[in-house]
Amino acid sequence: MDIIVCLKQNVDMKQIRIKKDTREPVLEGLPLLFGDMDKNALEEAVRIREKIGGKVIALSLGSMKLKETIKDALAGGADEAVVLIDPLFAKADSRGTAKALAKAIQKIGKFDLIILGEGSTDNYSGQTGPRLAEILDLPSITYVKQVEFADGKIKATRNMEESFEVVESRLPALMTVTTGINEPRIPSLMQILKAAKKPLQEWNAGAIGLSAADFEERESRTVSNLAPVEQRKKSSGKEILTKISII
Repeated sequence: MDIIVCLKQNVDMKQIRIKKDTREPVLEGLPLLFGDMDKNALEEAVRIREKIGGKVIALSLGSMKLKETIKDALAGGADEAVVLIDPLFAKADSRGTAKALAKAIQKIGKFDLIILGEGSTDNYSGQTGPRLAEILDLPSITYVKQVEFADGKIKATRNMEESFEVVESRLPALMTVTTGINEPRIPSLMQILKAAKKPLQEWNAGAIGLSAADFEERESRTVSNLAPVEQRKKSSGKEILTKISII
């Protein structure tokens, strides 16, 4: 099974400091890495490959430092990687990011499954996966906590907080995974050293058929003020299992 894992480069959230006067986050100079949910997506792709064969391609969009960050994905089990680096991508919101990822995936060619984390560590909009599936005209299964494959189909259990859904779909498909789906492995020293020798391609906007017009400003919203918010309480309802037929 050929799997593409889309990962997002973020600043290290644990090192963010907040300006006292404006309540704005200070992001300059912070190290860049992949978020926890991205690591879950990569780990699940590697586990699927280990069970049924195939290859795992790590795909990410980010800054020039991405060429270093992507080595974490290669050390974590990806067979090869593609990085999308261009000043135009700095303007990309979830809509622009999904468009760029879709163009890159179309250039990559054959795949059976695309995996993303359920949301990014920084803004957690959860929009990129579903937007990407829509552009590529793929079945989209979100919040997956367990997955299996048989007869050319994917069977996934979705975590809906107070209930579970079991969904079946044809392949190829796209799924987003929760942090509860697995425990990401810690690469060994040998895996870290081998990562530098794995295939890595770098594409700019022009290489995937995009231009400045594709990243014109739209009405996207970015969190810039981190004032305290009241924590929502979860209800303690019983878990319910729902089965949904093929998409």
